[in-house]
Amino acid sequence: MREKFLRFMYGRYGIDSLGKFLVIAGIIAMLIAGWTDSLTLVTLSWALIIYAYFRVFSRNIYKRSAENQWYLNKTYKLRTFLLKQKNLMQQRKTHHIYKCPVCKQKIRVPRGKGRIEIRCPRCNATFIKKS
Repeated sequence: MREKFLRFMYGRYGIDSLGKFLVIAGIIAMLIAGWTDSLTLVTLSWALIIYAYFRVFSRNIYKRSAENQWYLNKTYKLRTFLLKQKNLMQQRKTHHIYKCPVCKQKIRVPRGKGRIEIRCPRCNATFIKKS
């Protein structure tokens, strides 16, 4: 069965970032439509899901990859912001992150060292904080 599916998908585009977004947006629109009984949202959700599957099974790989690249370019700032926030949240488990009072540079200090004197690498200002 898996082999048949692989043969069927050979030469087709498959799933990408835009396709995942379209499916998730369609499911969210469908859930909201279920709560609000909105025919417009039901139609929108089905249109998003059908378009996502059209993209998955499409044989026009160059056009689908151009659409995905357009989507990635438009969402670049949001994706990098969210990735930085996720990284900061992971670092907060083992480090404190302070801002220099002079130049506002973020400085990462390991937790559990007591009161320490921190020197800013940018402006060489020193300040005392608890780590």
